[in-house]
Amino acid sequence: MRTAVFKSYKNGYFTFWFENGEELVFEEVHPRVLKQYDLKNDKSLVDKSFRITFVEDFEDDDEDFVIYRVESLKPL
Repeated sequence: MRTAVFKSYKNGYFTFWFENGEELVFEEVHPRVLKQYDLKNDKSLVDKSFRITFVEDFEDDDEDFVIYRVESLKPL
């Protein structure tokens, strides 16, 4: 679990900034997380800090194409 700030949802992508200055863009968020936090529409979640758990999926066994998926969010 890492600490990150939710920055935006645009064109199907969720952007988070991590404590080390790294920016990660997620293509997928677990439906359970989206039920709990409406990251697509709730503007009050922008700039909110979370503890985030995510996984890297390699698309079709192509290790050059990675999809990041949020598995859980806990507000700080």
